[in-house]
Amino acid sequence: MDVREFGSTGLNVSALGFGAGHIGSPEMGEADAERLLNQVLDSGITLVDTAKGYGLSEERIGRHLSRRRDEFVLSTKCGYSIPGEEDWTYGCIKKGINLALETLQTDRIDIMHLHSCERGVLENNGVIDALCEAQDEGKIVSAAYSGENENLDYAIATGRFSSIQCSVNLCEQRGIDRALAAASERGMGVIAKRPLANAFWRFRDVPTGEYCEEYWHRAKAMGLAPGDIEWAEYAIRFAAFAPGVSSIIVGTSNIDHLTHNIAAAEKWALPDAIVTDTRERFSAHDNGWTGQV
Repeated sequence: MDVREFGSTGLNVSALGFGAGHIGSPEMGEADAERLLNQVLDSGITLVDTAKGYGLSEERIGRHLSRRRDEFVLSTKCGYSIPGEEDWTYGCIKKGINLALETLQTDRIDIMHLHSCERGVLENNGVIDALCEAQDEGKIVSAAYSGENENLDYAIATGRFSSIQCSVNLCEQRGIDRALAAASERGMGVIAKRPLANAFWRFRDVPTGEYCEEYWHRAKAMGLAPGDIEWAEYAIRFAAFAPGVSSIIVGTSNIDHLTHNIAAAEKWALPDAIVTDTRERFSAHDNGWTGQV
């Protein structure tokens, strides 16, 4: 597994990270969650990404991985759902970080993101101050922002965050030359979410109402085809080696899928000709394709 510096934060992350959203589902048994989480670390993945809003995810990571805390970089998100505090306020962030530390059973959170809030919140509500204070106190290592489009651009421009998380995939490329380039210039770590573009290729016909519907339409317009490469491998290798990306996060509840994803990431970058063709197809058909939040 390729291990990379996470910007100038002093952290190092595997090129493939684990998105722990599936772990939060109550439909997943506790023993299965424990088995999968430990398999993630045993497989060489060193970045685990979760969020306050991912159900049981933080709780299960704390329960099953706290004894292995020094083996991985822990990333989570905050800003909402704190009893007694209004969402997206200074107090909400301060209490939210303390609650996350308790739930995750750790003495520090490596990467704490403000979770997809708008520019107006970043400008006026003291949320960045709260995050940076926690960084000064040693509760978090990297003050981070997760989001898209103009909100992401503003977060980067503030110079107060040391890392970001945003969508990067076959159908979501606009940020590569804009946000990722700006983040790289500032020495910021970058986590790429949705690297599989929600697996739009599963559907022959328009997947109306599905999470991947927008990406399905974009892929059809671009005429995307993986050639001799399997779709998931095509997507993983494209996103993991996009300029500026530190790590991609892929979620699953299936150990076989996890193994497949790792094998794809270990094949390294796609041939230059395939990358160039994919980038040119996006540029030629981009019709105001903004980042999907």
